[in-house]
Parts: sequence; structure tokens; C-alpha cells
Amino acid sequence: MEYDKHTVEEFGYKQELKRALGFKDLLFYGMVFMVPIAPMGIYGYVADVSNGMAPLAYAIGVVAMIFTAWSYARMASAFPIAGSVYSYASWGISPYVGFFAGWAMLLDYILTPALVYLVAGYALQEMFPVLPYWGWIAVFVIINTAVNLRGIEMTARTNIALLIFELFALVAFIVVAFVAVLKGVGQGGFTLDPIWKPQGFSLNMVMAATSLAVLSFLGFDAISTLAEETKDPRRMVGKATVTALLLVGSLFIVQTYLAGLVVPDHKTFDNLDTAFYTVAQAAGGDWLRWLCALATAIAWGIGDGLVAQAAISRLLYSMARDRMMPSLLAKVHPRYQTPYMSTILVALIAITVGMALQMDRLTSMVNFGALTGFLFLHLSVINHYVLRRKQTDPVSLLKYLLAPLCGFAIIFYVWYSLQPEAKQLGFIWLAVGVVYLAFKTRFFREKPPAFRSAEH
Repeated sequence: MEYDKHTVEEFGYKQELKRALGFKDLLFYGMVFMVPIAPMGIYGYVADVSNGMAPLAYAIGVVAMIFTAWSYARMASAFPIAGSVYSYASWGISPYVGFFAGWAMLLDYILTPALVYLVAGYALQEMFPVLPYWGWIAVFVIINTAVNLRGIEMTARTNIALLIFELFALVAFIVVAFVAVLKGVGQGGFTLDPIWKPQGFSLNMVMAATSLAVLSFLGFDAISTLAEETKDPRRMVGKATVTALLLVGSLFIVQTYLAGLVVPDHKTFDNLDTAFYTVAQAAGGDWLRWLCALATAIAWGIGDGLVAQAAISRLLYSMARDRMMPSLLAKVHPRYQTPYMSTILVALIAITVGMALQMDRLTSMVNFGALTGFLFLHLSVINHYVLRRKQTDPVSLLKYLLAPLCGFAIIFYVWYSLQPEAKQLGFIWLAVGVVYLAFKTRFFREKPPAFRSAEH
């Protein structure tokens, strides 16, 4: 379907955000959010839990997420509006289900900025102790909030510059590590040991590692939050989502494979937080260690933080527009056409949470929210296309039933492999959502406000 300026109006909304993004902008946005060098920040933990088979954990992650990316593409074509899983489940199943899907994704999106700022703050505190970690968090928040408030075009241009720097650091590591292996460093040759060790393999172990590696993949889904700022959302959102996942997932596998060759024994790492930088030093010396550490800090603190703030502000804007959040959060800046009140709120939350919570707890809560939202997404595809629209020919059943069911099963297994504390905290968050929704709907006697006069 060709781009239609009335796309948003079809669903009863007013076009307020500026349509300025093309396929390239969406692709760069998704890649920056996923962070092509994300394994550098958590490699030690993934390698430790996977018994040195980190590339295998990331490969399973790609398979798991490709089904989810396809489901995003299906729903973005049907409902090219902001709000991501919240909108897809609201329009694809029911507004009640949509609220819980959005509420779960809020746990992911609203805590992700705090998490990435915390990672970057710790990294820069070690390199440049002139400021404590919370001081660096404040610096990152101020920079990213200013860029996001200026408009989505400014965010897109910044994304391109950050992506170039990340890819420069990644290419430097890949080339140097490749040469080091050829010279006999570490493994002393190219083998499959970093990917497959039969003597140390167990499915539960690798899936537990995959549940950690999932953190690196989060971000491709946020492309859907920019649907109302995209020139051709029905076509471009899904295409960019799948492309970003495949490109960045391949980079994850390559860099962790080379890391496993350079330092074959993951048990030799003194500090799991800085394990990848130890690998970089073994491959190329101090200069490569510092380049990888600095690139990680900038990629997480500015790159990931920038796009994470943009994503959650759009989700809050969408929910507030539907009167599921305070209407103040739906305010759009008259000049820059950005949801500025939501952007400012996210900045305040990021500073507060980043200073209050530890990294492990933040990570577990982010993963619970994202994976729960993905489960709702797959169910939305099945309900909308198969049960509601009765698309039951063989090709449609493959696309709208079998693929989502495979995605649901894989995501559920990864979700089930999360740490018990993550699920406990996540269910507490969902319970708070039940109370909030009961208040908004007079104990479920009414539909959510925005849908009381709409046919669903």
C-alpha cells in the first residue's frame, strides 16, 4: 500500500508528529538501539553462563527474535501507528490486553535508559574518575534529552554519527583479532570450539545464557514506535525491523566468536564486567582495550540512551493520547513536533532509577518486560489475522499462525529461563497494572477511555 497521509486518521487519531523518516533512518535507529558492539559490555556474563559458547547463545537469540521481528512486521502493516505492542494488542485483540502489553513494555522501555546510562557511567568512571558514575549519568541524560527535544530529524542525524563510530571500533577489533588468531594467539587457529563444545553443552545452560544475551537484541522492536514519524510506515517499519535484527545479530556472533578464539578459557577472566576488554588487550594491546571500552561507553550512554528515550517517550505519548496515562504526557511541542513532556519525564526517571538500582536487578526487570510484551505481540498476530480476519489459506496459516506460534514458544522458553527474582519483580509490576486498569475502567465495567466509543 502506498503512503497515505490519512493513515493515522483511519484509527481516530490526529497526525501531530512530524513525518520525516525513511528506511535508512529507521534502520540506523534500530541498529543504534541494539548497539552493534553490545556484547562488549556483557560478554563476560554470557560466556560464563554458556560455558564459553557465547556465539551459540547469540545465534539462538537471532532465531528467537526473527520470529518476533516478523510479527512486528505483520502488525506494523495492519496498524501503522505509534505505540508498538500496546497499539498492536489493543487493536489486534482488545484494549484490555493492549493495556497489559503496553504496561509490560513500559517496564522494558522506561528502565532501559537508566540501565544503559548506568553501564556507561561505570565505564567512564573507571576511565575518567573526574566524575562519579552518577555525574556521568547526568551528563548523558542532559545531552540526550536536548537532542530528543529538538526533533526526530536531529535524533536521526545523531544516530548516523554514533553508528559510524561504533562500527569503526567493531571493525578495528575484528581485523586485529582475526590477525591475532592467524598469528597463534589464544586458540591458535580457527575452530568451532567457541560455538560448540559437546562435553560442556546442556540446553538449560545455553538457554539461560540466551536469556542474558537477549538484552543485546532489545531495540529492533522500538522501530515500531516511530510509525507516525515515518513516510511509509506500512512498508518501511517491518522491513527495517527485520533488516536491523539480521545485520546486528550477525555482528554479535562474529565478535563473540573471535573473542572466544583469542581467549579460549572464559574461566581466566578476573572481572566479568570487563572481560571483553581483556580480550581486546590480548588481541591488540592497550590501545584496542581503550578503544573498545570508550566505544562501549559512548554507544550505551549516548547512542542507546538517545534512542531509548525517544522510544519510551513515543509509547507514553501513545498511551496518554488514549487517556491511559495522564494527558500531560501527550503534549507535543508546537515547534519541534516532539512529545516533549514525555521526553522530560523519561529523563527524570532515568536519573532517579540509575542512581537507585543495581545493574543486575535493572537487567532482569528490563528483560521480563520485553519478553512479556513479545508474547502479547505473537498472540495479536494470530488473533487479528486468523481468528478475526479468517485468513486460513495455507500461505496465510504459515505467516499468521505457524510463525507466531514458533516465536511464542521460543520466547516463552527464554522467558521461563529468567532468574526467579526477575519474574517476581515483573509480576509485582503487572499486579500494579491490574490495580491501575481497574481504577481507569471502574473495576472493568467499562472499556478503557479511548475505546469506549470505538469498534474493536
